[in-house]
Amino acid sequence: MQIDTTALDGVYVITPKRFGDARGFFSESWNRKALLAEGLDLPEFVQDNHSMSAQTGTIRGLHFQSPPHAQGKLVRCGRGRLFDVAVDVRRGSPTYGKWIGEELSFDNGRQLWIPAGFLHGFLTLEPDTEIIYKCTDHYAPDCDGAVRWDSCGVDWPISPETEPLLSEKDAQAQTLADFDSPFEHEAAG
Repeated sequence: MQIDTTALDGVYVITPKRFGDARGFFSESWNRKALLAEGLDLPEFVQDNHSMSAQTGTIRGLHFQSPPHAQGKLVRCGRGRLFDVAVDVRRGSPTYGKWIGEELSFDNGRQLWIPAGFLHGFLTLEPDTEIIYKCTDHYAPDCDGAVRWDSCGVDWPISPETEPLLSEKDAQAQTLADFDSPFEHEAAG
């Protein structure tokens, strides 16, 4: 597996190898032993999620799950293409409020590791795009939250005249300026 760092400490792009022939390809999308051999020790995953967005221009996020049920996510695209975003909301972090975005697609096979303490969201770039992600904690409705998609300075690859398709929850989410983050940055010691 290829592991690339990003501008946000703890967020990684992971690209599993694909072995192809005339029939298609085979890939291990998750292999703890292979990641450990590359020096990346991710937490245990307890839940897998899979969603499909029918329309291009759908934005889901920016979501978080607060402590004590904070979630890290390993995100990949099962079909189509999406722009996946992580925003650092760890109080005391030197990159608080900064974001990164990566194109994940069926074709490129990339995955994004987003630890707890980051907002997560994505924009679909093709119709019928599927996102599949592993989570480090179970869904806890009382810890579920969102920050408005357009309040973090993310340079979404969407034209200004296009109105994104949002859920009611995401359209009514608080702004980053109004967000009282429950996450703390843990400095390396």
